[in-house]
Formats: sequence, C-alpha cells, structure tokens
Amino acid sequence: MAAALTRRQQTVLVLGLMATGIGQSLVFAILAPLGREVHMGELQITSIIAISALVFGLSSPHWGRFSDRVGRKPVIITGLVGYSLGTLLFTSMFYAGLAGLVSGGLLYLLVLSSRVGQAAVMSASNPASTAYAADHSSADQRTKIMARLGTANSMGTILGPAVSGALATFGLLAPLYFAAGLAGVAALVVWRALPLTPPRQRGVHQPAARLRYSDPRIVLYLVTAVGLFVGFSSIQQTLGFQLQDKMGLSGIETAQRTGAALLVSACFTLLVQLTVMQRLQLRPTQFIRLGLLCLLGGAATISRFETFTVLAAGMGMLGAGMAMCMPAISAGALLAVEPGEQGAAAGLVSSCPAIGFSVGPLVAGALYQVDGALAPLFSAVVFFAVLIILTLGDPER
Repeated sequence: MAAALTRRQQTVLVLGLMATGIGQSLVFAILAPLGREVHMGELQITSIIAISALVFGLSSPHWGRFSDRVGRKPVIITGLVGYSLGTLLFTSMFYAGLAGLVSGGLLYLLVLSSRVGQAAVMSASNPASTAYAADHSSADQRTKIMARLGTANSMGTILGPAVSGALATFGLLAPLYFAAGLAGVAALVVWRALPLTPPRQRGVHQPAARLRYSDPRIVLYLVTAVGLFVGFSSIQQTLGFQLQDKMGLSGIETAQRTGAALLVSACFTLLVQLTVMQRLQLRPTQFIRLGLLCLLGGAATISRFETFTVLAAGMGMLGAGMAMCMPAISAGALLAVEPGEQGAAAGLVSSCPAIGFSVGPLVAGALYQVDGALAPLFSAVVFFAVLIILTLGDPER
C-alpha cells in the first residue's frame, strides 16, 4: 500500500467530487421543469437521464481499468474536463430549444446526444478518485475513507439545490452554466495540487483477468448497488413532476421546491456520514441493511405525501439510507479484491448507480403517467427485494 492519504490529497479529492455532485444535483433539480418548458413529455425527460446513465455505467469500468494502467490523476482530470465541456454543450441545446431555434424530435435527439457524450467522459472521475483513495488507505480504514468521499458528494448535493434555487431566478439555464464552470475549476485544482500516482503503482498490479460483474467476491455488492439506484432514481426523477402537479407550481417554483427537497435529503446524508458512519464499527453488509430499512420508510412516506413537510420527512429517510449504503458498498467491494484490482472494482461500483438510473427513470416515467403514487411504491418494492437478496446472500449474516 502507498503512503496514507494526506489531508491535502483528501481535500483535492473532496473538491473534485463536490463539483460533480453539485452539477448532478443541479440537473436533477431543474430537468423536469426545463424539459416541460421546451414541450418534452415525462417519458422523454426521464429517458434523457436513463440513457445517459446507461452510457455512464458502461464507461465507468473501462475508466477504472485505465486508471490502473496510467495512474489516477490523469483520469480524474479527464472526467472533470469532460463534465465541464459536456455541460456547456447540453445547456446550449436547451438554449436553442427555449429560443425556438430547434423543437420537437430533433431537439430531443440533440439534448440526448449531448448528455450521452458528456456521460461517456465524465464517468472517468469517480472510479479514479475512489481508487486513488483506496491506494492510500489501509483495510481497517477503508469504510471511513469511503464515507468521507461520500461526504464530498453529499456536500455537493447540499450546495447544488441551494445554488439551483438562487440561480433559477436568472433563468432555468443559469445553474447549468455555473456547474460547467465549477467542474472546470475543479479540474484545474486537481491538475495543480494532486500528486501523481507513484510510478511503482503503474501497471505493476495489473490483474491477470478482467474483473467482471459476475465475480463472486463482489457480485452481491454490485447487485445491491444497482437495486438501490433503481429505487432511488425512480423517486428522484419523478419528484419534480409530483411537486408541480400536486401544488400547481410554475417551472421556476418547481425547480426551487425540488431543490429544497433534495437539500433535505443531502443534509441527512451528510449528518449520517459524519456521525453514524464514523463512529459505528459494523461490517459493510450490516450498514447496508440498516440503510435499506431507512430507504423503505422513505419511499413509503413519499408515496403518500400531500404537504411539503411530509415529503421532507421521506426525503430525509432516503438521505440517511443512502448515507449508510453507498460507502459500505464501496468499502466492501474494494476490500474483497486484490490491490491491483481496486481500480477495476471501483469502476464497476461507480457504474452501478448509472445502471440503476438507466432503468429507474424509464419505469418511473411510465408509471407516473398511470398514477403519480406508483413510482415511489415501485421503489419500495425494489428496496425490499434488495434487502431480501442481501440478507440471504450474506455469508456472515
């Protein structure tokens, strides 16, 4: 193992992950009302996230393996620069739609293509950042380190909705331009301040065989992660529709209320990661089971909300559940493989949320057109199924 992760290295990794976390939460907060502004249907809007997420999921393992060969830093920078440029292109397509330059099916294809291209490149940052942290942490510290990186994402998702609500007063595109600039600044910080992976780590631990999703050492963690994000994305990607339709909000008001709901979830995520995840000494699968129970409660609450207060309670439970699940999944998977496979394992874990987002929004968008309550109920069923699979499959239960 390389030297322990220094405070400076942790700070740089945190800043990079915060930048992408802010950008993603901005997109999730404004995409529903923005899509409706250019006359897209619910299924079209959710399919943009779903298809780009599938591309992200397919790309992440390749970037993870690539970082095993060339080092982590160049791959992190590639992802951040790709995120910045891709967001500018994605935003420009919506600008053309709002200006009346493009409309209908052509606009949808242009928006989708720009988001897919962005996803293919931005998927580089997360697995490389996770693997960088794993390179510099001992086995007994791995869960805590992953929780700290998770805290960076949580801070991003806390700041993102707040920024979105403030900038939305200048128009629905303003938050996206901000996200593009922030990712560019993060890339510059990583380039200037993050040490290169030591040459002795480059290529010397290359695994003999490619790590696969079906690898028995990690398959339970990967299945759990995919299921988590199928359920979570079903709620997240229909949240704007529910708020707008139940409360009769305008596009900007919807973006602000959606941002506030995501802010509540992110605050609970941060709180749990700073307290529970740093103090309790549990096995990864034990953390995951506790998190799944919180997610079940959150989905059930959100399916019946009529006021924002009830919705906020459900979102808080979702945030607490995700705070326990994802760091534990990352730590468990990386502990299960050899040191030279950590980049590949991190890539596979990073792809799981994207795979979940490629399924959940499509199913939820279709269900929403039947009944608005069906999307969170579908999520509850998914969370329960994952809990059963994890409990039966855990050899240490």
